[in-house]
Order: sequence, then C-alpha cells, then structure tokens
Amino acid sequence: MAEKENTKLFSEFAPNTTQEWMDKITTDLKGADFNRKLVWRTNEGFDVQPFYRLENMEELKNLDIYPGDYPFVRGNKKNNNNWYIRQDILVKDIKYANKKALDIMQKGVDSLGFILDEKASYTKEDIKALISGIVLDCVELNFVCGCKSGEILSFLKDLASEQGVDANKIYGGVDLDPLGYITLRGKFCCGTEEQVFDIVKDTVVAAKEMDSFKVIEVSGKHFNNAGSSIVEELAFSLAAGAEYLTQLTERGLSIDEVAPKVRFAFGTGSKYFMEVAKLRAGRYLWSKIVKAYEPTCDSVCKMNVHAETSEWNKTIYDSQVNMLRTQTEAMSAVLGGVDSFTIKPYDSILGTADVTTERIARNQQILLKEEAHLGKVADPTGGSYYVEELTQSIAEAAWNLFLEVQDKGGYIAALTVGFIQETIVATAAGRNKAIATRKENLLGTNIFPNFTEAIEKHICSCKLDAQDLKEDGATVETLKLYRGAQPFEALRLKTDEYVLKNERPLVQMFPIGNLNMRKARAQFACNFFACAGFAVQDHNGFATVEEGVKVCRENKAKIVVVCSSDDEYATIAPEVFENLSKEAIIVVAGAPACAEDLKAKGIINFVHVKNNVLEELRRYQSELGI
Repeated sequence: MAEKENTKLFSEFAPNTTQEWMDKITTDLKGADFNRKLVWRTNEGFDVQPFYRLENMEELKNLDIYPGDYPFVRGNKKNNNNWYIRQDILVKDIKYANKKALDIMQKGVDSLGFILDEKASYTKEDIKALISGIVLDCVELNFVCGCKSGEILSFLKDLASEQGVDANKIYGGVDLDPLGYITLRGKFCCGTEEQVFDIVKDTVVAAKEMDSFKVIEVSGKHFNNAGSSIVEELAFSLAAGAEYLTQLTERGLSIDEVAPKVRFAFGTGSKYFMEVAKLRAGRYLWSKIVKAYEPTCDSVCKMNVHAETSEWNKTIYDSQVNMLRTQTEAMSAVLGGVDSFTIKPYDSILGTADVTTERIARNQQILLKEEAHLGKVADPTGGSYYVEELTQSIAEAAWNLFLEVQDKGGYIAALTVGFIQETIVATAAGRNKAIATRKENLLGTNIFPNFTEAIEKHICSCKLDAQDLKEDGATVETLKLYRGAQPFEALRLKTDEYVLKNERPLVQMFPIGNLNMRKARAQFACNFFACAGFAVQDHNGFATVEEGVKVCRENKAKIVVVCSSDDEYATIAPEVFENLSKEAIIVVAGAPACAEDLKAKGIINFVHVKNNVLEELRRYQSELGI
C-alpha cells in the first residue's frame, strides 16, 4: 500500500491576511464604527480586540517559557495542573466542626479551612480536638485566625510531634495579614506598625522548619469584593506582598526565608479569560519582584495562590444563578493555575448554606478535576493568542499601578494617604453606574429577572448595605466590601415588603401595531419593570386601542406600557394616554423620533436601553407610593 501523503490540514483553503479579515468585517458592519461596535474597552484600562492572529504574538514576552520554569507565567508545575479542593468550616462548636471536617474529607475535599472566632481564646487541647482523627500530612490544613496565627502555629507543631508527623510534610497555612486587617479595619490588629511586623517576623521564624506551610496571606480578595478592577486587585496585592518582603528583610530575614511563606488569596470574578490571564500575569510579576531581592534559587520566586469565588457579583434574588457564576469562576481559576480553590455555596450570601448546597459547591470542583480532567494538563491556555495578549496587557497595566504605589512609599504609605481606597472607590462607582444602566449585567437582577420570585421573610439590612468594618481608633480610611447587586436588591425588596400589606402593582403591556416591534418592545419592558418586583403581564397584541384599554381596566393596571413602532406612536400613544392617564402611569417603550411631540401632549415616561434602570424604577416606585 502506498504511503499516505502528509498534507497540511485545510490546505485547500487559501490563507487570509489580517487586512482581508478587516475588509470583510468592515463590509459586514455596513458603515458602523469598528472600535465602537467590536473593540471592548475594559475596566482595566486597555482595549481588547475582537480577534487576534499569530502576528499579534510578535511583541509578546515569555512565549518560549515552559510550565514550571521561571518566571512561572505558565504555572508552578511542570507535568500537571493539580490543585487542592478546599472547603471552609466556621468553627462555632469544636466537636461539630471536627465531625464535619472528617465527613467532607470522605466526599472529595483535600483542603480544610477552619475559620476560628477572632474573639475566642483557644488552647492546645481545643486545636487537638478540632483536628482529632485528621492525619496532618494527608490533607492541606488551613486556619483563618488572623492575629492568633502564631499561637495556632505553635499548637500545630506540637500536635505534629505528638502524631509523629514530619513538620516539613504539613501543607496549608494560617492567614496572618496585618495589611489586610488595616485595609478593612483602619488600624493594625496587634499594636503599632513596628510591633505588628515583629510578630510577623517571629511567626515566619517559628515556621522555618515547615517548608510547605504558609504563614503570611495577602488578601487580594478584599480589593475584588470592594469592586476593584482586575488590574487593581493584582497591583495592590503585589504592593502588599512587596511590603511584607521589605519589612521582613529589613528585620534581618533573608528573601529565601520570607518569600516561600507568602500566599496570595484572590477573589475570582466572572470575566472568564481575564481571570485566567490575571493569575498568569500575577505569577510573572511576583517572580520579578522577588528576583529583585536576590534569592539563591529561582524556585523561591514562585507565587502560591489560593482563590475563592468572588462575592461582589453574587445575588440574593434568583440565587441559583450563582451556581453558573461560581462554575465559570472555578474553571477560570483552575485554568489559570491556582494552588487551591474554594467555591462558596450559591446561597452563602444569605447565610443559608446547608448540607445540600455545600455538596453542590464541592461537586462543582470535583467535576472539573475528575470528569473534565483539568488537573492533568499544565497551563492549558498557553499559546492562545487571546490569553497571551491579555496576560501581557494585564501585567503591564498592573505593573504601572504597582509602581505608582511604590512611588508613594509602598503599600502602607499609599493606604495612609488614601490612594488605594480612592482608586478602588472610583472604579466601583463606574461599575455601579454600569450596572444601573445595564452596561454590566447581573443575570436575574438587573436583566432577565425571575418574574415570579418574591422574598417574604425579613432580610437583614446588612445584606443590602456596604460592609464597613472600621474599628474605634482607626488611623486610615477603610475599604468597604459590597456586592454590585445590592441597590437592585434593595429596590426589589422594597416592593416585596410593600406587597405584604398591599396588592402587587401590575404593569400591563399594551402591544399594538407592527408585530415585530411590539413583541420586541414588550419583552424589553417586561424585563425592565420586573427588576423592581412589579407584576408584569404581556399580551399577544390588541387589534384596537379600545380593546387594550378594556383589558387594562379589567386588570387594574397601575402602569401601562405602549409597545409599537416609532411611526405608530404618534397617533396610538396619545389615544392610550387620553383614555388611561387618570387610572395608570402611561409609558412608551422606546425612544421614538416623535418623543418631544408626545411630551408636549403629557406623555413623559419612556423606557429604553439608554435609561438608568435603577433611577427610573425608583421613580416609578415613588409614583406608586411604595
């Protein structure tokens, strides 16, 4: 048999140049502006093109780097992408927490996070009871204990000795992070700046023989959950990490002793490829920062990353949509190369997580690892034109912002003058506006809400307000944690509370005339008003104004939305207004050319894509007496 000729795949198709692609796109846009229609201007301050080609790679760095090699942009591991599946346990009752830990270890969890009470005192016997039955070198063990980290570490070392476990084989860490504390609380947790960093130094020294145990945590998730951009989260985290390196090396420790004890804790949001690129860029930049301290080995420059699903984009209404968010967030974090990851249950915002929702959260990661096999391939996105470009764009933008912090004297100095807080607040304000105008969507909250959902039980106002953890004696302004959905949730909850004693206001669609236009505009208006918790009722279409008026009166509609074409509004809308304006608020769906003429006739309400949805719905609530 003759040997099969080795031919290039798709060789029968002639290659196309970038200019040919652009010519085709220009034709298809039919005169629309390419940059306005197809180029994405990100919150991070750079543009993302609609397509990338090999020629875009010419100026990129690190394309000849292999996984596991310095500067670790492609990950810390050479042969796999494995990560720890972590579940956190709030420790209120030690025996119960221990029982739960033993149970979930049998269900796929290989990393435990014990969240200890900041105000409680713990003894060695308490910690022994907490980890009873757990072999210390068989699971990653983490303690969320803040300023108690030193004493918990001491207990753990003693218990390892009692178990006969080599301390070097204990994986995990504590979350000693005085910089994170002052960022949220406004002051250091354990005395003055000097005293705090002396404590950090002592803790690092105490963990010297525990090679795989981290004791310093850089809580980048705080920036994420305050509404920062990805670049800001990364840059300020790196600045905090550099502050620890400087403070501790100035106290006599070597970079070889300090850097391996640092772990970064990021939040992972819903910008899928951006989150992948964030982690790749973070490893690259951290390796360069550590390298400047002249470590004895490149392996010291590795960035250890724990991440968890962001709270900023999670919602109370239609909370099961949170499962979609957490699944994509987990996937992007894993593809980006995290060392461990926590998926919070979809209902954790309300504090109602139970055995079922915790199981779902665990299984989301187990599916990625055991069925999608995402732990098998190192840096699976490496070589993607898009991801490589994003990685470099994020790295450059984050580095520039990092240098601004350094120019101000470092993290503490920048925090003291308010630079970090003001930068994030400005970004968050822009994101708030984007959500209010639906340029940034939160499915089920500001777009496509569940029409039939209502919350009939009391919700603590703390769930709907920004979280201010400032303590007495604070010396700096604090960063406020909040969720982007909170203003819309407060709006809708206000309607639900009104309905407890009153009838739910009905918004009646009044589709008439042009079939395509009336259907599209009715659908838009239904979703618009349902975001405020109003009852909405659509209709297939009215043959006459009289027919529609009759239905609106029968249904006792409080708001009537006329849905038609621009040309037909000039005659139809005034007729509807004349018949129903004394009984209901009349609204026109769209922004027709005849809007000024309609306003002159008393029709002042219009709903369209350029509305500030939040402000408009608040106004309608006010007019309805809610």
